[in-house]
Amino acid sequence: MLVAIDTSTDIASLALVKDRVTLAELTWRSGQNHTTQLLPNLAHLLKLVGLDTSVLTSVIVAKGPGSFNGLRVGISTAKGLAFSLNIPIVGVSSLEVEAYQYATTGLPICPVFNASRGEIATALYQRQANGWRQVEGERITTVEKLCVEIKEKTLFCGEYLPAISSQLVSRLAEKAVIASPTTDVRRASYLAELGMLKIAAGELDNVATLQPVYLRRPSITVAKHK
Repeated sequence: MLVAIDTSTDIASLALVKDRVTLAELTWRSGQNHTTQLLPNLAHLLKLVGLDTSVLTSVIVAKGPGSFNGLRVGISTAKGLAFSLNIPIVGVSSLEVEAYQYATTGLPICPVFNASRGEIATALYQRQANGWRQVEGERITTVEKLCVEIKEKTLFCGEYLPAISSQLVSRLAEKAVIASPTTDVRRASYLAELGMLKIAAGELDNVATLQPVYLRRPSITVAKHK
């Protein structure tokens, strides 16, 4: 049985998956409370299925981009489980997890995260004849620059989408397909599926060297000296 952990943003999610079947999943708005909520909620899921961590065979974790604190909590927890249980660990892009639930649409899928400072973190994915692919790499940009790059009908998703959807529609018109806020939730079951694909391909991470992907370095406050 594998566990999937996603604490990339204000939305957190956990899933327990066995033989490609989700046994339990919990997705909630954690805000900045990942540190106090993650382990209790994992214990709650394990209790629901009547098991404990000893049965885990691998751990899949969303590695960013996302919030600095959230990613640190999720990845440190995942690494702790992998190290203590001596099981494989796999990191998956948080943007890819956001996009993957829309893979069957066949459209280019553009997940959008808030990168602050008036910028967004984004990438582009699509299921093509040769399988699920990243079409454009992860990057920091602005809504204005992103709209210039969009040349065909594209599905936009992500919890930051409501803040920019009017801009996307205004600039792109019919080329912008906006995911519904009621269904546009990043779920750990999709993270688990992407992780299983990586495991099948032998793409495991090193528990000692796996690190969060931030795309941007944290702001540093310069010390003031008299």
